[in-house]
Amino acid sequence: MPLALWALALSAFAIGTTEFVIVGLLPTISADLHVSLPSAGLLVSLYAVGVAIGAPVLTALTGRLPRKHLLLALMALFTVGNLVASVAPGYGVLIVARVLTGLAHGVFFSIGSTIATSLVPKEKGASAIALMFSGLTVALVTGVPLGTFIGQHFGWHATFVGVALLGLIALLGNLLLLPSTIASAVPASMASQLAVLKRPRLLLVYAMTALGYGGSFVAFTYLAPILQQVAGFSAASVSLVMLVYGASVAFGNIWGGRLADRRGPIRALQIVFALLALVLFVLTFTATNAWLAMATVLAWGAVAFGNVPALQVYVVRQAQRVAPDAIDVASGLNIAAFNVGIAGGAWGGGLIVSHLGLMATPPLGALVVLSALGLTTIAGRLDRRDVAAVPVHGAVVASA
Repeated sequence: MPLALWALALSAFAIGTTEFVIVGLLPTISADLHVSLPSAGLLVSLYAVGVAIGAPVLTALTGRLPRKHLLLALMALFTVGNLVASVAPGYGVLIVARVLTGLAHGVFFSIGSTIATSLVPKEKGASAIALMFSGLTVALVTGVPLGTFIGQHFGWHATFVGVALLGLIALLGNLLLLPSTIASAVPASMASQLAVLKRPRLLLVYAMTALGYGGSFVAFTYLAPILQQVAGFSAASVSLVMLVYGASVAFGNIWGGRLADRRGPIRALQIVFALLALVLFVLTFTATNAWLAMATVLAWGAVAFGNVPALQVYVVRQAQRVAPDAIDVASGLNIAAFNVGIAGGAWGGGLIVSHLGLMATPPLGALVVLSALGLTTIAGRLDRRDVAAVPVHGAVVASA
């Protein structure tokens, strides 16, 4: 694999770290900036909103720019955003910094796959994309717990300094290693993206993505305060729990992909969503015991991201059927749907904490996941109806 791919993976590592490290730092930021936990939770929501806007809108607006120049500009914006966060004197400036980095995140992953595949022969395209996205997985296993540890011991400002340094290194790596003649894909216009949103079957998949992924974030956003205030972990121990969670996520992502290959995306999603809802319900009862809470978080990580491969495979299959001329757009909008789910889950979790308390977030998050399970079951029935309705000698035989 070309060295340029490792520069992309490092970029993904830095971006993944800044996206998720905030979860482990919420109690620290809340206390330091004298804001409530739900207000601190908006740092998760608004970052995700930036990603959701950046992925489709800014990708369309920047479609004709040279790929290398655009990528370097994105990593510069990402680095500046984290530097601003590191010196933020108050809550408002930190919010602005999070939105800026979220915008960079959205466009980076929209164009990153295209850049990665352009660096290798066609038959190695999937491996190139997997290598780039491995930066996100590694971030969950190492970057997030390390960033949480730094924030707990040296202050949350120091965490953002570290992430900004990672962004600068990634920027230099891309500057030196990426070729200047990266082929640009045909840019997706806003009109083509809006056309995809008129397809009911794709809207159903986006709803499954937003609810199934977002339901987990109702509780995950407030995992650190749950661990400290309910389970009795010290602030310094939270980074260890995040390490356990990240290692479990790495396993769960692989497991989810293999399950989707063996059972098909709909059946895989039904299994993962059911297990995720179960784990969240169980956390309601195990959170008061440190060891049981740790075991539940381990199980949570194994299923929390296990839905990602199946959701991406399923949206591509649906797009091939109902929007074959806009498959890339449909896939990109599903990435936006993931972040709509994160934003909505974190925002909804904040409302729950404000009105019902911390420990209401796991069971209510489970109910959101169960709604995604219901939509998945409906999607499966619609698929079976489509298969049963086949043309025979010019006629259509519909299912009973």
